Formats: sequence, structure tokens, C-alpha cells
Amino acid sequence: MKNDLPEYRKIHGISQDGLAAKLGVSRQTIISIEKGRYNPSLPLALQIARLFNTYVENIFFLDE
Repeated sequence: MKNDLPEYRKIHGISQDGLAAKLGVSRQTIISIEKGRYNPSLPLALQIARLFNTYVENIFFLDE
């Protein structure tokens, strides 16, 4: 699965550390999600989408 998480973070001015703190996860988790090494759980993906006031599908999408 691919994602636009880095772009959403930059648009909203949130660092990896800041995002991790808001979500209650480690910075390493955010790094792994952004690099596509880790797919977030559905609850975590929903939290991320809610934080950026968008839909999960706008941030995360399947490889075509």
C-alpha cells in the first residue's frame, strides 16, 4: 500500500515526532508507514485521516 502521508504532514506543518505524539505511536512507526514498510491498522488509519480532516482513501491507496 502506498500513501501520501508525508505530503499531508508537510501541508499541515506537522513533524514526524509531532504526528507520532498526537497519535500515541512512536516516530519509527510514522517513518515505517511513510516508507511503506508498515501498513497501519484500520483504527490508526482512521485516526490519521481524522487528524488531517480527510478520508482514509485520500491518504492511503493500493499499489496499482
